[in-house]
Amino acid sequence: MSLQWTRGTIVSRREWYDGLFTLRVEALDVLPFEPGQFLQLGLPLGDKHVHRPYSVASPHGSCLEFFIVLVPDGELTPHLYRLSVGDQIDVSDKPAGRFTLSHGPLGSTLWLIATGTGLAPYIAMLRSGQVWKQYERVVLVHGVRYGNDLAYREELEGFQDRNPSRFAYIPTTSRDDHFHALTGRISTLLDSGELEDRAGERFEAERSGVMLCGNPAMLDEMEQLLIARGLTRHRSKSPGQIVVERYW
Repeated sequence: MSLQWTRGTIVSRREWYDGLFTLRVEALDVLPFEPGQFLQLGLPLGDKHVHRPYSVASPHGSCLEFFIVLVPDGELTPHLYRLSVGDQIDVSDKPAGRFTLSHGPLGSTLWLIATGTGLAPYIAMLRSGQVWKQYERVVLVHGVRYGNDLAYREELEGFQDRNPSRFAYIPTTSRDDHFHALTGRISTLLDSGELEDRAGERFEAERSGVMLCGNPAMLDEMEQLLIARGLTRHRSKSPGQIVVERYW
């Protein structure tokens, strides 16, 4: 089925650090969607229309957020990076994807684990409020290379300050030491016990649901480690604890 487009307008732009940026787009005709779903962003470039899927980092509304990393030799992101307030962009009108809380894993504690811009769907979930109704406790782990890449840090720390017994934010960096962050790959920190110690929570099949989003290497490593702990993939016909979203 061909995509249907609606016109969007850039209303704000924030660069977090060195090619890592968020666009807020006013797009009034996008159909309602669940946090965790994605939309296509596109631009007419030369004689073709170039578009890519992006998870929305905000609940449904008139203004939508997209958390993007610049790929210098990419076909689309250099053009998105150059957009300014007032510029127009095409947005698909229908959402897609099943990486949502309605298809979420079992458990009383939900682990939201991301690398890089894989954080986007979790920001939408936290802002929507649904996650607090569905789970007793939420642990968000955001893995990046450098501390400067920890986008949305202040907002996530705010969630933790307001809900200290129900929300834990755990930033991790793999290539530098950063204040408050654990140092190392997420899978290494799980294997060493540091991740669970910081969370004050263990991965247990009886109570842990896990959503994984981001770098394929992290997804594969974490899934193997969690399966070794007795957790299984969550499917509609065979409920389990692990849900995975591959970003590429």
